[in-house]
Amino acid sequence: MTQTDPQPSPSQLRAARELEGHLGWLDSFTGAALGVLATASGIYTYLGVQSLLDDTGAMSAFAAIAYSVAVSVGIFVFWSYMLRLFPAMRSTRARMGLLGAMGLGSLAIVAMSSWLNAAALAGSAAVEQHLANTVQDYQQSLERAHEIAVSAQALEQDVARVRQSFEDLSAQEAEGGLSGLAGRGSVYSLLRQKATELGALESQIAAQSAQVEAAFDEGNAILSRMRALTVEPGPVEARSVEFSEQAVRLAGIVTTLRQLSVAPLVQRAAQDLSASAVLPELDGRTEAVRGDQAATIEAVLEVLAQRAETLEAAAAAVIAMPPPPETRYTPISAADAVILYASSFVPSWAGAIAIDLLPAVLVFILAITQGAIRQGREGARVEDTLTLAELRAALGALKEVETASDALPQHAHDHEAPRADPAEEAPRVAPVPRSR
Repeated sequence: MTQTDPQPSPSQLRAARELEGHLGWLDSFTGAALGVLATASGIYTYLGVQSLLDDTGAMSAFAAIAYSVAVSVGIFVFWSYMLRLFPAMRSTRARMGLLGAMGLGSLAIVAMSSWLNAAALAGSAAVEQHLANTVQDYQQSLERAHEIAVSAQALEQDVARVRQSFEDLSAQEAEGGLSGLAGRGSVYSLLRQKATELGALESQIAAQSAQVEAAFDEGNAILSRMRALTVEPGPVEARSVEFSEQAVRLAGIVTTLRQLSVAPLVQRAAQDLSASAVLPELDGRTEAVRGDQAATIEAVLEVLAQRAETLEAAAAAVIAMPPPPETRYTPISAADAVILYASSFVPSWAGAIAIDLLPAVLVFILAITQGAIRQGREGARVEDTLTLAELRAALGALKEVETASDALPQHAHDHEAPRADPAEEAPRVAPVPRSR
């Protein structure tokens, strides 16, 4: 006794017929919809390719059109293959193979089309984002250079304090408070010599304060213009040209501010403060007085060394400050900008990829529906799957066969043909094909 396969219920057969009807209606416009998607992707690909080409001649336009047409045809053919073949696969191995092929094809579509679509959708905004980020970098560089220059200008107070200390000591020496000899002798001359040197350095530092502020104001004005260029209406390519010119000017301002820093000058002056002291001739009348002057000068030199060390340390602290970051504006195309700032344009990337990979959803929907249809018809007999139209066609064919079989003996008698075997006279009815 053999075990027969379970027969599907009438409700399962009706559901399978209903799904087949839906698929037949959907298949009537699926190809047209796929063509529209492929054409739209090709148009945006054309716009993206144009942003990459430097030449605007007829040859470049033809090259962009050829590339976009190739992309549209490739997308249409690829997804047409998937829509037809993937749902028809019955084995797991075959489906996994086609699924891998669909993954590779999707990656190829993203590589040749989607990123160009994103460039067409958000290319100008991405370039403006690049300009805005560059403005921020230049602003940080300008502010850092100004901070270092102002810190160096603050050394003027340290120089003034050391100068004032030597002037005070010289005043004391003039009254005899240091060497015990009132007047303007050797010790007084040494103290005045260093006070004069420090006074000249102080004047030089003060003279650069106005230059530092003027350079900083000019840099801020350039930054304001650069910010305006990032949001002005009009083609971003023309704005990028002027932006590049302003960036060059601002880079020169930053370099000027770095050169206006007086910290290296103060450091060298502090090193020379004690090393370049010109010792005057002792002018005391007696040996004892000259001995007092020598001792006082030695003490003054020690004070010079201490002041020089303090001043040099202050200048070294300014020199050790981190320099402004090196900032350089690099023009960038719309396609490159979209890739560089992809995280800022996620919706545009999603739309560009979706227009190319949306048919993948249709492939899975069709595969699931075909699987449901096959499951509903599994084990069904031929007579259970016949539709009314198929039954009418079968009855019509049967009538034609019967008519032909009735006319066959009369035709054979008229031509005196030998009588055939009765088994051979019986017409063979072709089996009725099973519907999907």
